[in-house]
Amino acid sequence: MGVEPTRDALVERNRLWGRLEQAVAGLPAPPATPVAVVDLDAFDANAEDLARRADGTPVRVASKSLRVPALVARALARPGFRGVLAYTVAEALWLHRQGLCDDVVVAYPSVDRVALAELVASPSAAAAVALMVDDVAHLDVVDALRASKAVQVRVVLDVDAGLRLAGQHVGPKRSPLHDGAGVAALAAEVTRRDGFRLVGVMTYEGQVAGVPDDVPGERARSAVVRRMKAASVRQLAARRAEVARALAPHGPLELWNSGGSGSVETSAADPHVTEVAAGSGLLVPGLFDHYRSFRPRPAAFFAVPVTRRPAPGVVTVHGGGLVASGPPGPDRQPVPWCPPGLELTALEGAGEVQTPLTGHPAAGLGIGDLVWFRHAKSGELFEHVREVHLVSGSEVVETVPTYRGAGQAF
Repeated sequence: MGVEPTRDALVERNRLWGRLEQAVAGLPAPPATPVAVVDLDAFDANAEDLARRADGTPVRVASKSLRVPALVARALARPGFRGVLAYTVAEALWLHRQGLCDDVVVAYPSVDRVALAELVASPSAAAAVALMVDDVAHLDVVDALRASKAVQVRVVLDVDAGLRLAGQHVGPKRSPLHDGAGVAALAAEVTRRDGFRLVGVMTYEGQVAGVPDDVPGERARSAVVRRMKAASVRQLAARRAEVARALAPHGPLELWNSGGSGSVETSAADPHVTEVAAGSGLLVPGLFDHYRSFRPRPAAFFAVPVTRRPAPGVVTVHGGGLVASGPPGPDRQPVPWCPPGLELTALEGAGEVQTPLTGHPAAGLGIGDLVWFRHAKSGELFEHVREVHLVSGSEVVETVPTYRGAGQAF
């Protein structure tokens, strides 16, 4: 962000602008704003690239990064993709009821007693959904909800995959399970209890998968990030081997999930890993622009109209402040994308009700014209809209509901 695009990149963005404008202009009625669009040509190209990078290791679709049932189904229909990595138990159950997927791993531990009670009461749901745990307390919550243990609950252990260096932990603060001894102790408790079956392990290396490492204008920092990633990959290979040895007495596993869109190759190369997870790499939000390992195509966009021209060289759009989660900073703001050359202002940034923009294209924009943005993170965009227009070429081929449009909020 803040780096001047190349001439070729500007040409490509102007072509994209023309395609998006033509596509929404062809809708039978003006769309509600923000207008959310997914470029299926880019989506499919990204999916093909993810499968190529996985090199035969199945890719589990991270639904948190999509949140559009039709896109989850589209990814699952492609060669190289298998199963869903869901955010919540409620979402996993809904995906199963809708017939979208019968192989769902919930990526995070849950204490949602309503959803868990539904799971333990349904043999078909329990066979389709695997719960994530990293503490005996997670097992206790499930046991407290059932009078009978006839329905077996499938369990995956979440093992910390952060880089441990000089007493510091680099990576997501996820699981308290750090080594073979801790993993073995929890595995023994799972296998000891009636009504549970240990089916897998997850090792998500967010410090590798989710950190850009080839940022223009930040050569020194990017070099440090790449060294950190390489060290993490080496250390994690040894820790996975340790965990595998610790789990060997507890029987064979169905799955070992790892990786993310930014670490598909290194995760798939580990012999213990049976599947990789990816979702952001399908839509490519702003935070995924600068990786050395892949060159994806942005596929998800939203547009809001110009409603004011408060000063020469300035336009104000209606809303636009769809800010991403994570540590607050400029990189969490949406990126003005089309027409290229627009910029957020330092004083106001992206606002909930209005967003002023500067830059040379502002002079040519009139009241009612659309400005197209990219969200900083994947999936979060679709919490703000009920429908998404799927575009191929310069035509809307289908308009589909988001989770929110389907009446769901996970």
